[in-house]
Amino acid sequence: QVQLVESGGGLVQAGGSLRLSCVASRIFFFSNYVIGWYRQAPGNQREWVGFISTDCDTNLADSVKGRFTISRDNAKNTVYLQMDSVKPEDTGVYYCNARGIPKWGQGTQVTVSS
Repeated sequence: QVQLVESGGGLVQAGGSLRLSCVASRIFFFSNYVIGWYRQAPGNQREWVGFISTDCDTNLADSVKGRFTISRDNAKNTVYLQMDSVKPEDTGVYYCNARGIPKWGQGTQVTVSS
């Protein structure tokens, strides 16, 4: 069964940076999957942050565009979310997902202090 493990979260001051990782295991041909990032703030629904295609094209939500970037290392079955110039509203649990696979990891908590 496919496993996704997110890591790299923590407490950061506004304006700072974090890099989150999403490592997939028990997955065949990781490079063939579009990988998305999502986040969920307390009391809110899970929202889409962005995705990276199999060709390494990316698309990001307007709320993070220009501040976040997504990259992937297929040799390591890993996708990264680089978060720069973070804001308090970026606080939440961040999850990754492989499109077409109904499997979520445990997420990683990001807390941005003002």
